Amino acid sequence: MPDRATRHHISSAVVATMPAFTASVGCALANMASIEVHGVENGKFIIVIEGSSTGELGTALTSISLLEGVIAANMVFEHVEEETQDDDRRVQQA
Repeated sequence: MPDRATRHHISSAVVATMPAFTASVGCALANMASIEVHGVENGKFIIVIEGSSTGELGTALTSISLLEGVIAANMVFEHVEEETQDDDRRVQQA
């Protein structure tokens, strides 16, 4: 059987909020699956989004941009990790 490849997408993003909504946006981000908050200052959050496709990351970013009080949610960087699994179930990073 051929090797199977699994892709894992990781993106960083900056989310800017109106000052009155920074706390509520922070709570919403903390409760979202596949989102990690790595910093917040002056109403701007640095986040990491993880998923199985670029589309999944885009969907998450769109959901964030629709939160009340969000001024902008912009992807900064995207990286794709690809792992292959051979017939012996060994995982190798490509």
